[in-house]
Amino acid sequence: MEMKQRMLSLINEMNKNIYEKDSEISLSLLAAIAGESIILLGPPGVAKSMVARRLKSAFRNARSFEYLMSRFSTPDEIFGPVSISQLKNNDIYERSTDGYLPSCDVVFLDEIWKAGPAIQNSLLTVINEKLFRNGRNEIKLPLKLLVAASNELPARGEGLEALWDRFIIRIESCAIRDEENFTLMMMGGDDSEDFADNAIKISNEEYAKWSNDIEQVEISNQAMDCIKDIRKALRTVEVDGAEERRDIYISDRRWKKIARLVRTSAFMHERTSVDTCDLLPMYHCLWQEPDERDAVRRIVIRAIFATCALEFAKLKQNLEDDIRNNSLQQRAGKSTARQRQRDADKKTYSDYYYRLVNHDTGHSFIVLADFRQLPEIGEDGEEGLMFQDPRNEKITVIKIYDGSKIPLGSRPISLARDNNNVYIDGLRFEIEKDKAGDDKTAPMAANATECRDYSLEIDSLADSLNDTQKRLEDNMFINDDDRREMKLYLADFYKEIAFTRQDIEKITY
Repeated sequence: MEMKQRMLSLINEMNKNIYEKDSEISLSLLAAIAGESIILLGPPGVAKSMVARRLKSAFRNARSFEYLMSRFSTPDEIFGPVSISQLKNNDIYERSTDGYLPSCDVVFLDEIWKAGPAIQNSLLTVINEKLFRNGRNEIKLPLKLLVAASNELPARGEGLEALWDRFIIRIESCAIRDEENFTLMMMGGDDSEDFADNAIKISNEEYAKWSNDIEQVEISNQAMDCIKDIRKALRTVEVDGAEERRDIYISDRRWKKIARLVRTSAFMHERTSVDTCDLLPMYHCLWQEPDERDAVRRIVIRAIFATCALEFAKLKQNLEDDIRNNSLQQRAGKSTARQRQRDADKKTYSDYYYRLVNHDTGHSFIVLADFRQLPEIGEDGEEGLMFQDPRNEKITVIKIYDGSKIPLGSRPISLARDNNNVYIDGLRFEIEKDKAGDDKTAPMAANATECRDYSLEIDSLADSLNDTQKRLEDNMFINDDDRREMKLYLADFYKEIAFTRQDIEKITY
């Protein structure tokens, strides 16, 4: 059986007769294969402990340990009692760990924040390094997954930040919301912890081999660029209902473990390198407060589609330039022979502009077709606009206002002319004359409309979006809420594409 199909079979088996815990179970399996930890936040009685018990069943001959913490819990209850015989006969302080956390593959610790400092300090090494110091010896633990649970976040200022940081995946676990699922739960069913098909369970030998294989999975350049974009965006997170943007800090240790997690995702999907579609579940690792979760998820989704968004932005800009140049070309073509003859001695830039010699820094240009039809000075001036070119802030563009969309930062002006000058609000500015050998290019839009097949380019972009969406939906670690958020983002994207298709019709070659 292929790896992906086997993992899906495991997830389906573990989900039997448990309702609305798909994310908890699938992400717990991901964490277990990666050798990382997970914490479930939620009220009592929402099947948090069942997740850990089902994960035990994914491994052959796995041993589990489960404990409900309280402020009276002692290290003996978690790590095993001190061996009296060793202490008495050999003067060695050593614990009898059999049947306790150090001897088990899957561990569930409920109400984790109620544990005392001695337990929490030991857990730091257990979770991060899979080591336990027992007397004089350091034990390498068989631990594959530690699932912690709590109905609250760790209290601030009590030194719990380091332990909170160790839990790579964080999930809010809720009671059943769907009425149909609630009815099925009430009607009963087999909720046993184990399932019969031993063939799909993971052996210790396989687990060890996979652990080495995961290290060989590369992170593609595109995926790494995406991760960098996410990291940068986390510095200014816009949280719904929050007055200020938040700077979400992620430690280097945590980023390293996240890299291990996405490598594991790629491995379980039978890929040799991390794809951007492996990155969406990352948001479970990046929020610090529950109200940040949705905002962080949106950041990750935008980053995954960033390449398509950038390509689309460039296409829209090129299309806008072509529409503009096309309009200028048509307007210039409508100039009368008398108008063209009158201005034959003036130097043109990019075929559609004249330069004002003594205006501003010498980088001001007036639309050629507009200048030709300006009224003579002394007559009523023509209503015009002056603005910075959006592609080059050093360039100032002057044009007649034609009723179209006003560029950002435009200033209304009055325009008139004589044979050699343009008058802006009554002030005279000379138009540059032509000289043989002069460079006639301007650092603005292209001087001619290329015969580009924008429709074909848009179709290709839409295909790329659709392909990325399908690969994301094929990821076994995303849930219905993730799919819904992704569709909302893409709905706006496809709407912009539809508007752009309409703009393409404005070009006449």
